[in-house]
Amino acid sequence: MMKLTNLAFACTGFLAMLGTSPLLAQPEDDATPHYEMVFEARILPTERIARARWTLGVGARSVRELKLQIDPERHFDFRADGELRVEGSEVTWLPPKSGGSLRYGFRIDSIRKGGGYQARGSENWALFRGDDLFPPARSRTLRDARSISVLKLQLPRGWSAAVPYARSRANTYEINDPLRRFDRPTGWMVVGKIGVLRERVAGTRLAVAGPTGQGVRRQDMLAFLRWNLPELRSILTALPDRLLVVSAGDPFWRGGLSGPRSAFLHADRPLIASDGTSPLLHELFHSVTRTTSGADGDWVVEGLAEFYSLEIMLRSRTLSRRRHERSLAGLEQSARGASLAGAHSSGPATARAVMVLHALDQHIRQQSKEERSLDDVVALLAAQLEPVTTASFQATAEEATSLDLDPFFRREVGTPGKRR
Repeated sequence: MMKLTNLAFACTGFLAMLGTSPLLAQPEDDATPHYEMVFEARILPTERIARARWTLGVGARSVRELKLQIDPERHFDFRADGELRVEGSEVTWLPPKSGGSLRYGFRIDSIRKGGGYQARGSENWALFRGDDLFPPARSRTLRDARSISVLKLQLPRGWSAAVPYARSRANTYEINDPLRRFDRPTGWMVVGKIGVLRERVAGTRLAVAGPTGQGVRRQDMLAFLRWNLPELRSILTALPDRLLVVSAGDPFWRGGLSGPRSAFLHADRPLIASDGTSPLLHELFHSVTRTTSGADGDWVVEGLAEFYSLEIMLRSRTLSRRRHERSLAGLEQSARGASLAGAHSSGPATARAVMVLHALDQHIRQQSKEERSLDDVVALLAAQLEPVTTASFQATAEEATSLDLDPFFRREVGTPGKRR
C-alpha cells in the first residue's frame, strides 16, 4: 500500500475552479447522498498523451473507495491524494474524506489486433473513447450515493471538441446517466481541428464530426441519418437525447465501432454496403439499444443490428422492397452451413442470424395476427440492459409477445428448451 500526502482540499477552491455555483444542487427533501466528481483531461498533442484527473469535491465523505480496471500499456504514472494501490490492471484509490484527486497519464494511440488504429492522436487532432481515457471503476460509497459528474477538457489553442454530452460552459460537459449511480465519461470523442455538423433529428441532438482533411463525408452521413433515425426511434419509442457519429480515414481500422450514444465509421466505408446492409445503422443500433452478449448470445446481438440495418432502410424507403428481398436472398446464400453456436458471431453466422430473426418476426406477426412483431422484443430487450443469451432472448421474446416460441427456437435455433 502506498500512502501519499493527504492534501487539504477546500470546497470553496473546488467551486472556484469550476467557475460557477455548486454542482450539488438537489431538492431539500431529497435524502439521497450525492458527491461531486470532476473528470479532467489535458491533451498534449506533441506527446500523443492526455493527462487525466478525477477530482472529488463536495460530498466526498460519501465515497469510501474507487477501484479502476486499467490497461497498463495505456494508463501510467498514477498519483493521488489519500491512499493508492496499483496492482497490474487494477488501481484502488481511497480518497481523503475532505476530497482530493487521482491523476495519471493516458496514451491515446491504440491499435486493434490485426492492424488499424482504434484510437489515435496527432499534432492537429485526437480521436478516442472516453471509456478508455476514464476506465471502468467500481465505487464503494454510502448506501445509494450518486455522483454529480462533469467533464472538463483542456485543449491547445484553436482546438474544439465533439463529445456525446451537453456542454455547460466552454469545454465543460455534464455527465448524467440515469441508469448508473457513478457517472463517468464514455463514448467516442474527437478533439482538435475538426469539422462538425449538428442538427436535431427524431428528437435527438445529432452531431457528425471528424478531423479536417480526412475525407469525412459529414453531409452524406447527416442526410442518411435524417431519413433513417426516425424509424429507429419508432422501434425503441425514444432515442438518447444526444448522438455523436465520428469518422476518420487511414490509418484507422477500416470498419465501424459502437460506443455509448456514439459510433465510429471509417471515412472510406460506405453508408450502404454491397449486400444492402448499413454499417452506420448497424453500429448506431448497438449504441442506442446498449445490448451486450452473454455466453452464447452474440448471434442475437449482432444479428439484430444487421437485421435492423436492413429493416430500417426498408421502412424509410431508402431501400425498395425488391432490393430488400434481394439483400435477404444474398444473406441466405452467405449463411449456408453456418452455425449460431460460439462466443463470437462471424460474418456467415451473422447472416444466418438475420435469416432466423426475419423468420421469427414473420412467425410473431402471423401468430399474433399482426398485433406483435420483433420490434416489441427489441424494445423490451433494450429496457432490460442485461447480457443476452439464447435462452434469455427466447424468454424475452415470449414475454414481449405472450406467445409460446419454444417450438420455433427448437426448430430454427436448436435450443434444448427454455432456461434462463
